[in-house]
Amino acid sequence: MNLFRTPVQAVAAIVLLQVNMALAVELPVAPSPTQEAGSTTQTSPAVPSPSVGSAPSPQPTLAERMRQEQRMSAIPPRPFHVDLPHSRNPFSPYIPSTAPPLDMNNSPRLENLIRDGKLYITLQDAIALAIENNLDLAKFRYNLPIAQTDIQRTKAGSPANGVDTSVVQSSGSGFNSSSGGSSSSGFSAGNGGIVTSTLGAGTAVPPFDPYLTFRGYVDHNVTQLANQSQYGTPIFKENTIQAIANYSQYFALGTGVSVEYQGFRDANNSPYIGINPELYSNFTLQITQPLLAGFGLSTNERYIRIAKRNAQITDLAFKTQVIATVTQVENYYWDLVGAYQDAKIKERALGFANQTLSDDQKQLKLNAIPAMQVMTDEAAVATAEGNLTVARATLRLNELLIKNALTKSDDPFIDDMPVIPLDLQGATDPNDSKSIDELIEAAEKNRPEVAIYQMEAAKQKQALKDINSELLPILNMYGVYAGKGTAGPINPNCTAGCTSDLPTGFTGMFENTFNNSSPEYQVGMTLSINLRNRQAKADQFRAVLQYRQSQISAEQQQKNIRFDVRNSKYALQQAQAHVDAAKKAADLAQRTFDIMKQEVKLGAKSSSDALAAQSALAVAESTLDAAQTAYEKAKVDIDRATGSTLERTGVLIDDAKSGIVTHLP
Repeated sequence: MNLFRTPVQAVAAIVLLQVNMALAVELPVAPSPTQEAGSTTQTSPAVPSPSVGSAPSPQPTLAERMRQEQRMSAIPPRPFHVDLPHSRNPFSPYIPSTAPPLDMNNSPRLENLIRDGKLYITLQDAIALAIENNLDLAKFRYNLPIAQTDIQRTKAGSPANGVDTSVVQSSGSGFNSSSGGSSSSGFSAGNGGIVTSTLGAGTAVPPFDPYLTFRGYVDHNVTQLANQSQYGTPIFKENTIQAIANYSQYFALGTGVSVEYQGFRDANNSPYIGINPELYSNFTLQITQPLLAGFGLSTNERYIRIAKRNAQITDLAFKTQVIATVTQVENYYWDLVGAYQDAKIKERALGFANQTLSDDQKQLKLNAIPAMQVMTDEAAVATAEGNLTVARATLRLNELLIKNALTKSDDPFIDDMPVIPLDLQGATDPNDSKSIDELIEAAEKNRPEVAIYQMEAAKQKQALKDINSELLPILNMYGVYAGKGTAGPINPNCTAGCTSDLPTGFTGMFENTFNNSSPEYQVGMTLSINLRNRQAKADQFRAVLQYRQSQISAEQQQKNIRFDVRNSKYALQQAQAHVDAAKKAADLAQRTFDIMKQEVKLGAKSSSDALAAQSALAVAESTLDAAQTAYEKAKVDIDRATGSTLERTGVLIDDAKSGIVTHLP
């Protein structure tokens, strides 16, 4: 009875497994173990399509057809572009500005890659989708206009706020490279609290934006007088109107210009005042020029130089972010390929185990083999089913990872969609044949981190010169020119024979103010000396020490790059060796399996021997698949280490900035 129930259960399990396999995700055909690891031959899954014509002709691959359809797409996505606010409207400086709204829709390229509910992608497709949809890049793009706002801010004489140039990856850590602002705004946390940098330190930079100020008032005043001898009336009434306008502006040399005009009208009821109402105006032009501290373009334009350097560093950091994102997507892609290949291997192993079980069940009915053999087959099927379940779970995880990196927003339809890789092996990497010295030279030339450190060192070196101005005494010279004008009619209530040759109206008052009839000239200087100057001296010496630290950091960065290149080169060689060894083992396991199947047919071996040989073959193929995946990722890493990722993958930095791929290699 137990012998009868066991085959029934096995048959039921086989039926359920076949149904499960029929509903499973379509997987690409894995290459044979003898396929060269560096070969560019691709085995792409076929998609059903009606044939055109009857004449036999080479048909384009699925990847080629889908790439052609992408180029023919008539749906242009919207490029990323943010300009600084600029308008000729005189009220524009006082109106809040806004940036274009976010576009969180996935690019049309994604829809073009979907066939029959599956997402078919090549490696280049994955990179293009990342350029257009990856949120890490989308976020970093805003740092580019943010850097421009810093330049605009510093042109007004304000310190730079700095730009966050941390390079991030959505599922891993990134590199930190922060371009700070100035001593008044940039700081970092230290073990002892807040640590303020001396970058940007120096004498105070005056505001370069012109300021226009108006002040005015109307006053009515009534005063009871105990003694009438002063004004000739017991109740003195006075109406005053005054207006003051001031225009001031500073320039890069430290020169300050101030122009002020004051107008005054006073009317009262006193009979002793000869002019009533009295009109008075005053014009003053003052120019100041620092001669020691605060003098010159070097010290007063230092914030502008820092902001421009930060903009250049931000541009380089964006390139670093693109390299990091492309590297991450490449690694995701090859992990996906490895998971697909491994799932196919486990699927073949399960298929052979099921076929062996079916054959042995037939043999058992004929009493040609013992029942123990069938039980052994069932155990092999159960093991193969478990291995396939694990492989498919790993595949599902890798699908989720790469879709997360290639999309802007979650779409339930896409979230549950299988991803089919079309490139199963990468092209030969030119870095594979280069010496370590050549790779180090390329890294020092191409990696954006090198230029970033050079610019940071240049900022620190310039800061040594900028801060020297703060050590000097304050010596300012100034010159003042003023003109005055008075006018008004003779007081009709005047009892003391009041006479006046002054003009009576506003026109005459203005004329006398500016016709140099009543000028005032003044030239002077102010000198302020800090007799100990300890704060400025300490800041200056600290700037020297921080510059020495930056020199050490630059040398450390050079060493890290050389180490990184050597490590990547050795990892690539090791990965290649693992592929060669795994390939030989897989070839041997394949030949052993083929021989074992022939011996089983001849009756020299049992099906248990064939199952053991097939299991060994599956292990060898999985080992080869893992070694090939590691080798592809090692090629990706050496491209990153040498700074050649964008060149090898054909990514244009302008496409990355706009978020639209216009060129596919």
